[in-house]
Amino acid sequence: MKLKQRVVVLALLLVILVLTKLLLLDRLETSAAQRQDQLSFQRMMSSLKLTLDSRLEHTLQSPWEIASQWVVPREVYPEDTPEMGAVLHAMATKKIVRADVGYKGTQLKALLVLDGGQKVVFKPKRYSRDYIVEGEPYAGYDRHNAEVAAFHLDRILGFRRAPLVVGRFVNLITEIKPVATEQLLSTFLKQGNNSCFYGKCYYCRETEPACADRETMEGSVTLWLPDVWPLQKHRHPWGRTYREGKLARWEYDESYCDAVKKTSPYDSGPRLLDIIDTAIFDYLIGNADRHHYESFQDDEGASMLILLDNAKSFGNPSLDERSILAPLYQCCIIRVSTWNRLTHLKHGSLRSALLSATAHDPIYPVLSEAHLEALERRLQGILGTVQQCIDQFGNDVVMVEDRMTLSHL
Repeated sequence: MKLKQRVVVLALLLVILVLTKLLLLDRLETSAAQRQDQLSFQRMMSSLKLTLDSRLEHTLQSPWEIASQWVVPREVYPEDTPEMGAVLHAMATKKIVRADVGYKGTQLKALLVLDGGQKVVFKPKRYSRDYIVEGEPYAGYDRHNAEVAAFHLDRILGFRRAPLVVGRFVNLITEIKPVATEQLLSTFLKQGNNSCFYGKCYYCRETEPACADRETMEGSVTLWLPDVWPLQKHRHPWGRTYREGKLARWEYDESYCDAVKKTSPYDSGPRLLDIIDTAIFDYLIGNADRHHYESFQDDEGASMLILLDNAKSFGNPSLDERSILAPLYQCCIIRVSTWNRLTHLKHGSLRSALLSATAHDPIYPVLSEAHLEALERRLQGILGTVQQCIDQFGNDVVMVEDRMTLSHL
């Protein structure tokens, strides 16, 4: 064999060896990532069931200090939270020292301050567990139990982007009225033997108060994020117009995602993948009302999309509003870790995980059987949507590794 031919053969062999090594390394990295996701799933499942207990071992800090220190740019609470039960217990039981009307918004809520200075948002019960909210997917009052269920679903999915929520019973006469502001007190009234209030908000009406069972009102309390982490509000790129007969661009333009990818903060970094995670989360809970979202201020697109205000969820278990998934089926990308977590939750695991996670809650059962069945059905719809993307574009395009420096262009 001539020298020139030998050189060519050796060069080809070298290329083959390099490509083989790269392929093996890629497979090893993929296998390692899958093992890591599997271990993370197992840790989540083993830590789901909480005991609401006031004891905080090995620390002199208050529950509020602990929860405040959990918050970082990419998560509200860490994966390993042995103090979670104690923090939720404090939220459900600590003395209320001040009660005021809720911050601005469209729905009824109250802003409470608990012993130790911690602010929480109280959302009152409006519907029974079996009540079906008819009409548009964003219709009806806020559902307090939806906030509780959504928080635990955030834990199950491994996002860790939702503020802590727990159910709580409050006595309007002995716990709220003595510490209420004049503005809140002016909205109290009686309907028969039941104490009620209607608060201050865009849709709050004296004719539509929230009423207790005599004096005791069921509701949810959401932990206020620390003031050192101010929030920035953003218009959701897949938001609805809320105008009859007027469609948003994404509702008629199938190439809309390409335009989104060219605008900040969706042109790089994790925000677009956060939007798609959120679409999956919202589709599972039936939340079609995320017209805006919050992140931390001055984040330059690097902080998480915070899963705030999830109460317009679990309204109609028979309605699977596919348009909520538009970011997923129009962009056809998904985090590998999100996909792995969803596949681990098949075959009834999601339902059993949520039941286990909420078993401790003071307002258990949090969801009706119909809503638990809807979660399972919607999960299958998400998996099917991702598979359609894979069939069309291929696994390498659809599956995106979890990393901060991601370019979508």
